Amino acid sequence: MRSGLVVVDPQRGTPQRIIVLQFNPDSLERSLAPQAAGAEGGGDRTEALRLKGPAVETWKFTAELDATDQLEVPSPNGVHPQLATLESLVQPASARLRANQALAALGTLEITPVEAPLTLFTWGAKRILPVRLTELAITEEAFDIELNPIRATVAVGLRVLTVGDLPTGHRGAELYLAHLAQKERLVGAAGDGRLGSLGLGGGLQ
Repeated sequence: MRSGLVVVDPQRGTPQRIIVLQFNPDSLERSLAPQAAGAEGGGDRTEALRLKGPAVETWKFTAELDATDQLEVPSPNGVHPQLATLESLVQPASARLRANQALAALGTLEITPVEAPLTLFTWGAKRILPVRLTELAITEEAFDIELNPIRATVAVGLRVLTVGDLPTGHRGAELYLAHLAQKERLVGAAGDGRLGSLGLGGGLQ
């Protein structure tokens, strides 16, 4: 099973582009920062255990691209196409930028920022979550005679989009809730420990 990114039309829910990582990353770095209602080290003591919303979750991994190790016929452009596909996730389309330039030339006072499509990160059937790319650091490591990159590593940073980031009813918000429910089912599968294992008696007092 391969990991990857899926670009989805948020209205119809149909995939617009599927990016399959050539190799599954060897490691994933995940960070969860709880959104506590009370200020750290102070504030209302009645708020100490309250949560304002889902934790801010970030993922980081390094993807490897190698044009010499492709199962298909190697591309004459090296890994340029794969890099361009990843970069398109953080760049507005050139046609939209030209349209905004035309509006600015006509004296439009306010131009709406370009909305990116919904991006999903997939890591197996139990991890399908809406994300926003926050980092894309590319290191090109080898080149052909026309200076096309033929091997590269890409450091990818993702921020999971939650119901606190997206409008109510948005497809991405529903996918996040499904992801959270999947985690809750896994909690139930873990089973409960025993106080005796912690060296404690019959109860906490």
